[in-house]
Order: sequence, then C-alpha cells, then structure tokens
Amino acid sequence: MLRILGVREVDQFESYLGLPTLIGRAKYPTFSFLNDKVWKKLQGWKGTLLSRASKEILIKAVAQSIHTYTISVFQIPMKLCDELVALCAKFWWGKARNERKIHWRSWDKLSTSKKDGRMGFHDLRAINLAMLSKQGWRMIQETNSLLYRCFKARYFPRTSFLEAVESPNNSYVWKSMLAAPLILKSSHCWRVGNGCSIQVQGDKWIPNFPSHRILHPPNDDVEGWVVVDLIDHELHE
Repeated sequence: MLRILGVREVDQFESYLGLPTLIGRAKYPTFSFLNDKVWKKLQGWKGTLLSRASKEILIKAVAQSIHTYTISVFQIPMKLCDELVALCAKFWWGKARNERKIHWRSWDKLSTSKKDGRMGFHDLRAINLAMLSKQGWRMIQETNSLLYRCFKARYFPRTSFLEAVESPNNSYVWKSMLAAPLILKSSHCWRVGNGCSIQVQGDKWIPNFPSHRILHPPNDDVEGWVVVDLIDHELHE
C-alpha cells in the first residue's frame, strides 16, 4: 500500500500540525514534548537580569501560551500540568546559584485574579477544561460542520452531544471532548425560542432563577412535556 500510494509510514510518536498522531495508554510520554518546549524557553531567558514585571509578561505571553493549541484538543495528564506549573514557579521565584529560592506564595494563590490582589497567572487545568468546553460548544452550535458529523456518526448517533457517553474503543480526542458536557450542563441555560427542543422538567430554561429549573412540577404527568406545550399561541396572534 505504501509503494502504490507513494507515501511513507508514520512512526508512532510523530506529530502532525504540532499534535501527536497516535496516543497509547501511556499519556504522559506522548505529551512530554510540552515540558521540553517550556523548559527550553525558560532556560534561554536570563532570569537574574529580569524585573518582576518582565518575568510576569514572559510567563503569561510565552511560557503559558506554548501549549494552548494542544490543550484545546487533548486533556493533558495532571502530572504534566503540575510539572509545567512547577517550571513557571521556579522561574518566577528564581534561583540562588544552584539552589532553589523559597516560594513565598503557592501557585494557587498567584493564579487568582488580579482583581483579588494576586498575579493572575493561568490555572493550566482550568484553561485546559475551558478550551475543551469551547470545542464542545462549537459541537452544539455548528451541527453542519464536518467535525460534528464525524463524531456524531461514530460516538453519539442516537443522542445529543450533551447526553453523549464514553464508548468502547473511542479515541483519546473523544475522551478529552467528554469533559465538555459535564461543564456545559452545569452552567448552561436554554434560551427559549419555539420551545420544541426544551424538556419542561429536565432542562434548564427559566432565566433569572438560581436553578433555572421548575421547583414544583404540576400534578399532571409532565414526562415528555416540552416548553412549546406551555405556550398559549393565541396570546401571540
């Protein structure tokens, strides 16, 4: 097949467009190239000659942006997240010769917003989940896209993306994408249009209300009811 098509065989850990092509059970070695990239960047900067403001800019604009493309597709291992955070923390606090300086504040404190008096560094795990949730939102909004049609045919042909579950032999991209429905379902609320797709009892659709759901269902059996059943169309004529 290689000879007929005139193509070469791809090695297991080669990348395509900067992303790994095949991911095995060991996820950490697959994504360890992120650690190497950040370490090389930090080693090339003369940390002892930089002010705090310069270090802040370099960490936010460079060190914490190298992995943006990767974490928008894959959920990277927690161990790798911790190592990337540790590299940035060491650069921020600096070194005294070959000894590590004291870290006077935890990185969790430094990652808090500047509005709260902190440094506003990125929380890598939170950013990873936010990027995957953004991809999930695109899956909901752009149902005509090739990405949506491929994933739907393969992983959730009989349900919606928000109700999709992990299936046997699924890819790591899909496993990563499944982090999105949990986040989206916890924070999203329907904007009522014609009401044909919104479940009265199960979905969140009531605006300006803490739970966005009805508290006390009517005495009638509401299973299968959608919001359109509650709309009096004569009032709109």
